Amino acid sequence: MMNGKLPKIWYGGDYNPEQWDRETWSEDHRMFKLAGIDVATINVFSWALDQPDEETYDFAWLDEQMDLLHAQGVGVCLATGTGAHPAWMAKRHPDVLRVDYQGRKRKFGGRHNSCPNSPTYRKHAAALAGRLADRYKDHPALLIWHISNEYGGYCYCDNCAAAFHGWLKDKYDTLDALNRAWNTRFWGHAFYDWDEIPVPNELSEEWGGHRSNFQGISLDYRRFQSDSLLACYKLEYDEVKARTPDIPVTTNLMGFYPALDYFEWAKHMDIVSWDNYPSLDTPASFTAMTHDLMRGLKSGQPFMLMEQTPSQQNWQPYNSLKRPGVMRLWSYQAVARGADTVMFFQLRRSVGACEKYHGAVIEHAGHENTRVFREVAELGRELGALGDALLDSRLESQVAIVYDWQNRWAIELSSGPSVALDYVNEVHKFYDALYKQHIAADMISVEEALDKYKVVIAPVLYMLRPGFAQKVEAFVAAGGTFVTTFFSGIVNENDIVTLGGYPGELRSVLGVWAEEIDALLPEQRNRIVMKNGRGALSGEYGCGILCDLIHAEGAEVVAEYGDDFYKGMPALTVNAFGQGRAWYVATSPDQAFMDDFIRTLVQDNGIETPIAAAPADLEATVRAKDGQRYLFLLNHAANEAEVDLGKSCGRDMLADEELSGRIAIAAKGVRIVKLSG
Repeated sequence: MMNGKLPKIWYGGDYNPEQWDRETWSEDHRMFKLAGIDVATINVFSWALDQPDEETYDFAWLDEQMDLLHAQGVGVCLATGTGAHPAWMAKRHPDVLRVDYQGRKRKFGGRHNSCPNSPTYRKHAAALAGRLADRYKDHPALLIWHISNEYGGYCYCDNCAAAFHGWLKDKYDTLDALNRAWNTRFWGHAFYDWDEIPVPNELSEEWGGHRSNFQGISLDYRRFQSDSLLACYKLEYDEVKARTPDIPVTTNLMGFYPALDYFEWAKHMDIVSWDNYPSLDTPASFTAMTHDLMRGLKSGQPFMLMEQTPSQQNWQPYNSLKRPGVMRLWSYQAVARGADTVMFFQLRRSVGACEKYHGAVIEHAGHENTRVFREVAELGRELGALGDALLDSRLESQVAIVYDWQNRWAIELSSGPSVALDYVNEVHKFYDALYKQHIAADMISVEEALDKYKVVIAPVLYMLRPGFAQKVEAFVAAGGTFVTTFFSGIVNENDIVTLGGYPGELRSVLGVWAEEIDALLPEQRNRIVMKNGRGALSGEYGCGILCDLIHAEGAEVVAEYGDDFYKGMPALTVNAFGQGRAWYVATSPDQAFMDDFIRTLVQDNGIETPIAAAPADLEATVRAKDGQRYLFLLNHAANEAEVDLGKSCGRDMLADEELSGRIAIAAKGVRIVKLSG
């Protein structure tokens, strides 16, 4: 996965020595050793320090830190520092300043405040990355490059407008093709010159941040802005890669962050890294799903946990402490889901500005006699003892869930049918049901091969990208099981409706067609009534949000609606297609249905769980390498849990004891079992 300079799970995090004096550095180094810290991410927001004016570069402070950290046995994740441009740049070159969604020109301040299509920003960012790579390409402390930091946000300035027009010319070639793709005859929107096309914000086509009069233009602007920021990343990537071809390069992503298409970004990253900041009440299954998505960005390759807090955050509405044991539990959850690093923001807590209340390995108390430090040091000891056993091991999954950022954009930009429809929530319903039954699931893109899975689930696949329907048909015909839901197959990649009845290109494989979609008010409910028992499904279940009014044309009707004028119409169908089956869930069901439906799919497809029995909030995964399998058991409950290992047995790598049969796992506890046989 990464170079072999540090053959263990990397342990460390963001470090800002430039904010401290030499005496503090010495104390930091002492405490790093106590905690088992072996990687520090530095230079993340130091552009103004590295380049005090347009012509001058000053790396003296960075030279010293690289040498000091190396002397202490700490490797460096070296950031290019371009996450926030210097004040002098904003003063002399206002083209670097973004224009916001409301059309207002930004002033210097904050971070991620650079226009991605600013010639000044691109020139200086690439130059800085190149200077850093020239200087440190042979430094023994250098482990990995960290480009910028948490890319995000859009710009609506004149530079972006001009670049957008060029992007559109490259995509559509002619205005006639663009007008057809966007259906611009609606509301008199035909364009006769490229520079007539506005950037879609609150001054033109959009309102509320994610509603649009013209979905085609708004979708393309999101693609364009994602590509623009990616182009900035690639400029820096190319600079450092040209000088250090054997050093991996990454940038830290943000899970389900909506603005960027991370599947496209991952194609240009040597390794995916991401920052994990759940709230105290975030479901463990949602965090697990996010880890799986990050792993899925590069087809199951292990990823980096680049940031998490040792305890408290500073930017959520309620910044709760992590309770005792939770930091360790959540760290191992990342490893269980494919992380080969455990890293924190931050190593020493800042004394001023907005992150002074963000937790750190070294708190404001400044010594090791804190609960947080003791927990960090104990985890460091355990990770050191694990060595390289887990590195580059992979998860085993027979189920995949399709996730598509562009589909999400299209749903959120849609002019209907319900503001209550949340794509990520609908995806999580399926994931959560799998999670509670200890079934591993890969989160995959529409470009991923399907044939290695037994079951593929694609919730609310409103937008069908070119070729995906044919891929689904081939998968099902060959014996696979495909599941999709209401509000699927409606539009093409330009948000133009596929005529002939929903679900469009999926109609043949699903064996149904839909004529209407009912949007239920928040207080309204309907019922899914089973015609006969099917696997674990029986009786009736609640449903809401949307109800597709569908007709079977070859599919078996498994359940019907129980209420309203469409009582008796199909609510759940399954269609035999070739050697496989395709399910259609025509409404948004409650979790009881999801649990029984997933149980039925698991039974029908012979999918085995890694354990015989465990509570629903006990998380179980398996990582495997070179024929050796490692079972992770994580108890997210406040009470001790009992797990039946069934036929499995092995040695707990943390407790150093043999395990078989029924075992106990402490509240917030973790077991990593090196399985025998």
